[in-house]
Amino acid sequence: MICNVSNRVQRSFDRSFNSYHGTASLQAYIAQCLVRRLRDLGAPQHFSNGFEVGCGTGHLTNALCQTTSFSRLILNDLTFAAHQTAERASAQFIQGDAREISWPKAPDLIVSASAIQWMDHPADFVQRVGQALAPGGWLAISGFGPAQFLELSELGSSANAPGLCAVDVLSSALRPMNIPGIEILEVRENLSTLWFESPQHVLRHLRETGVNGKASKVWTRSSLLQFCDEYVQKFGGPDGVPLTYNPTWIIARKTLTCV
Repeated sequence: MICNVSNRVQRSFDRSFNSYHGTASLQAYIAQCLVRRLRDLGAPQHFSNGFEVGCGTGHLTNALCQTTSFSRLILNDLTFAAHQTAERASAQFIQGDAREISWPKAPDLIVSASAIQWMDHPADFVQRVGQALAPGGWLAISGFGPAQFLELSELGSSANAPGLCAVDVLSSALRPMNIPGIEILEVRENLSTLWFESPQHVLRHLRETGVNGKASKVWTRSSLLQFCDEYVQKFGGPDGVPLTYNPTWIIARKTLTCV
């Protein structure tokens, strides 16, 4: 089952790779916020061994490399097209599911933006990140919470990602009893609403950003018309129709003296 979902998500992002970067404005903003908060919370400007999971078209990579230098930077993504991001950043690229590939040994920075929601158990991934960090290392990870695409969920859509996870679940994955020396510095969650002219424009947005990678619905003319009518009736207003995003993130570090 994990393999099937992973393959479907990969195909979706393969198709949307060229349109994602300019369309996923909220994901770009989240990446910029992660990097800014790392700086604000005291992260160093140089890391020896950086590792990014789900680099995609480079929203987080670009923002990070503007303020941070690396002796070695490794980028990972499901889709091979993301090797372009690694080339621009002069980084090594590893294609594959982050749950299955071999990770670099003892990175002192692990980051991921808008990717962990595609994992069935994102809290397990966050815990693995904390355990993998070198002493003195930092992590900054964002995903999306249970209120993501609430409009679509209420209309019965399956487009949502499988691993929508509340921030308290993410933070509980970094319990000091499981990860000696870990210190959570910031946990955040909010709701952001994007407005579209019509439900058809919502579907286009989902397709161009690849965030409907779990969807399996085959549209017919009648089912599309019914979906659009219900969307407008239930959520439509003077500004068009909304689509809710529920970004979450967590930033933590590991002390130099941990065992």
